[in-house]
Amino acid sequence: MNVSLYRLRGHFKGLLFILALVIIIMFLFYTQKLVGVLRSQSRQILEFYTQLYAQAASTEANAGLNFIFEQIIQRTHFPIIQTDVEGNPTAWKGIGIDPEDHSPETLKKVKKMIQVMKKEAGPIPIKYQEYLLGYLYYGDSKLIKQLQMLPYIEIAVVSLFILVGFLGFRSIQRSEEQFIWVGMSKETAHQIGTPLSSLMGWIEILKSKKLDPDARKTVLEMEKDLERLNQVTARFSQIGSRADLKKVRLSSVIDDVVEYFKRRLPQWGKKVEIVLNGQGDPQVPLNRDLFEWVLENLIKNSLDAIEKDTGTIQIHFGELRNGKKHRIFIDVTDNGRGIESSRKRDIFKPGYSTKKRGWGLGLSLAKRIVEDYHGGKLILKETRTGHGTTMRILL
Repeated sequence: MNVSLYRLRGHFKGLLFILALVIIIMFLFYTQKLVGVLRSQSRQILEFYTQLYAQAASTEANAGLNFIFEQIIQRTHFPIIQTDVEGNPTAWKGIGIDPEDHSPETLKKVKKMIQVMKKEAGPIPIKYQEYLLGYLYYGDSKLIKQLQMLPYIEIAVVSLFILVGFLGFRSIQRSEEQFIWVGMSKETAHQIGTPLSSLMGWIEILKSKKLDPDARKTVLEMEKDLERLNQVTARFSQIGSRADLKKVRLSSVIDDVVEYFKRRLPQWGKKVEIVLNGQGDPQVPLNRDLFEWVLENLIKNSLDAIEKDTGTIQIHFGELRNGKKHRIFIDVTDNGRGIESSRKRDIFKPGYSTKKRGWGLGLSLAKRIVEDYHGGKLILKETRTGHGTTMRILL
């Protein structure tokens, strides 16, 4: 049920992304269509002006030509350059260059702008009857350029709002999750603590009585299990509190966890070997109770992943040095079923589990302990379906 829920969530996010992409494409298409219409209207206006210009050219008065360009064409809202038949600029407006400056350097700049305008739209010839009088080159108006930029600006603004909303939502969600984790953990510790105290009392009464060797051995094993339950209760009670880190030998912590599992491996009904391979024995600031919980979660997941009758779990730890960076790594590797590629991103999410009766809290809690309490990282280093998985802790 948990797996199908996460798959539905993933599909829903994908559908939302596709919908947003379609809306953006439609918006861009509509904007570009408007730009095309405005460009077409600009060309029609200039073509009309060139007709008037040609009619004015049929008269002998140059005043008519000057009036057309200076009083009509100059009042348009887009850049225009007028050239003679050979393509030499004779007049211009709206290009950011003084129309009165006809120096060689200025004419060279204007000619470069003509080449740019050619790419935006073809020139409009100025004709009188069969005679060619020159050309009009024009570019996009400020309105068209602003309209072209509008969708990108809107997309950026909308994306910014979405990002802020997403980060805010994530922050609220994490706060709620943290509150639930802390409340559930402390309540669990409280509920378990009371009957445990009572059981410890009964164990002491049994130990004070005369018992045969087998019964006494059984009582001692019961006492060990109760101590184990007390340790679990202590772990729950520390969730949400400030972690009390003390420097300990890493090998001693790992050895204790491995020995605990080795004693209980026969109960799993599988022949699984736990191999420990350490390089050096670094001292690391840890909360021993909580960190042992992390290792237990990783080893237990490895045991569950081994579906064959035999298997191997390798625990490898050592130091990583990269310049000034100095980190400790712990790798837990199994030869189990591995993790599907599509599910790699889900394994640390609360509630995700491939087990029928799993709560999906183990890896999520382990990640919180490593990262929030110890300032480290818990990552999926490597996995191959049918071959196994390696989880890595970095401290």
